[in-house]
Amino acid sequence: MGRKWVVVITLTWLVCACSSDSSDIPSHDNGIDQGTDLSFDRKAMLVNWTDNIIVPSYKALQSDIIELKTAFEAFVTVKNVDNLAIFRQAWADAYLSWQGVAMFEIGPAEANGYRLNMNTFPTDTTLIASFIDSGSYDLSLSSNRDAKGFPALDYLLNGLEDTDDALVARWTEGAEAENTMDLIDAILTDMVSLTDAVVSGWEDGYRNTFVENDGSSATASVDRFVNDYIFYYERFLRAGKMGIPLGVFSGTPQPGTLEVYYRPELGKSMFLAGMGAVQDFFNGKHYGSNASGESLASYLDDLNTLKNGDDLSQLINDQFDLARGMVQELGSFREEIELNSPPRDMLLAYDEVQRIVPYFKVDMVSAMSISIDFVDADGD
Repeated sequence: MGRKWVVVITLTWLVCACSSDSSDIPSHDNGIDQGTDLSFDRKAMLVNWTDNIIVPSYKALQSDIIELKTAFEAFVTVKNVDNLAIFRQAWADAYLSWQGVAMFEIGPAEANGYRLNMNTFPTDTTLIASFIDSGSYDLSLSSNRDAKGFPALDYLLNGLEDTDDALVARWTEGAEAENTMDLIDAILTDMVSLTDAVVSGWEDGYRNTFVENDGSSATASVDRFVNDYIFYYERFLRAGKMGIPLGVFSGTPQPGTLEVYYRPELGKSMFLAGMGAVQDFFNGKHYGSNASGESLASYLDDLNTLKNGDDLSQLINDQFDLARGMVQELGSFREEIELNSPPRDMLLAYDEVQRIVPYFKVDMVSAMSISIDFVDADGD
């Protein structure tokens, strides 16, 4: 989400905080039953997370971003509709890969502000236009985060012209065309550099630091990552991709805040890819494989965690499946919001997406004795 929405979102959450069902202090007073702590092997879970999910997901994205830059360079060499289509498809492929790593904002990603630098939306089209007009910009500045990354490419590839022929013509001759090519090259170079820094950070030391910090304190890897994982689901996936565009927090639908606004047929796919990645991580599913290892789900099972007599890990997976099914039945998010007043079907789907939040933020952390370390502010 763009920086211009941070203040609005924060104020809305603060207003809603008084009705929250969750607490920053884990409580066993919410229908949760646990068996005896069987000394679950947190280190084995951290190893599975790192070696089979996090690092492979980052490396797949790294490969896709390199292919994206290669496709752009081919377009610059021969500017035609066919090469534009290849460039646009490479962008879409890399953007889908991004959804699988967006939740991992810890360690090297946190140090590099990876999520905000790669996917701050809505993009600032006015700022992008000023970059092109002047030919001058510094993409390393935090003030320019909403004029780069995947959303900026969405605007440049899909929001400037109605046809591919018109876009190729626009980018063929003149100062604007040259400056636009330079800007796209700078955006892609920045994305490659950021991704390389995150991958090398994990491979060159942080992997061992993360795995060895296998205790149960607030600063241990599991506790910190679980907080980051829930924070991502609640604020970036649930709210950023659905709740804010729907107007859940503001009372007024805001379709202009949608991810992939200029390629609306992809918005739902991006959401489902992100949600699928969150569920796969919950179940410890290896990247690109049906195999799985120790996970949050197996941790809950090891603790024999029940909610009102039902297995909590199964309840969470069932809710994921229900929410996904309702989202899949929707049209494009942009059409749902712009063509329906109110967008009833999408709001009903959002309600099912929302129901996962208290399972995570109240029930799961309570069972694992993990304290929430971010402000509870949206009335779970």
